[in-house]
Amino acid sequence: MNRFATAPLPAAPTVIAPDGSDVRVLLGLAAGGMAHFELGAGKTSGAVTHRTVEEIWYVVSGRGEMWRQQGQHEEIVPLAPGICLTIPLGTHFQFRAAATEAVAAVGVTMPPWPGADEAVPVTGPWVATGA
Repeated sequence: MNRFATAPLPAAPTVIAPDGSDVRVLLGLAAGGMAHFELGAGKTSGAVTHRTVEEIWYVVSGRGEMWRQQGQHEEIVPLAPGICLTIPLGTHFQFRAAATEAVAAVGVTMPPWPGADEAVPVTGPWVATGA
């Protein structure tokens, strides 16, 4: 039996995601994990797809845009506090922050994030700016 876990949001990023965003790792269980993702004002992530995980994101602050593509279907949606979105397995995606403010989201990864090799670079609509 697993014990209960409790953790605050780390003050500093725990890792840099393969897409270049700052990640503050939160908690996880056998079926999934949770993290806080942030991209600085005017920054654009690298475009990636995941090998084995799916994600659900909930935007907690800032503004930006998210591009997602599955085969011939693609869209760009605005990111703002209160927006929740899915990144199903096989989706190509990329996000960017508004020029004047960072964008941050809490995400659930199912199953838990296995490591940096999970993200595969793809071609997105924007030029990545790095971390």
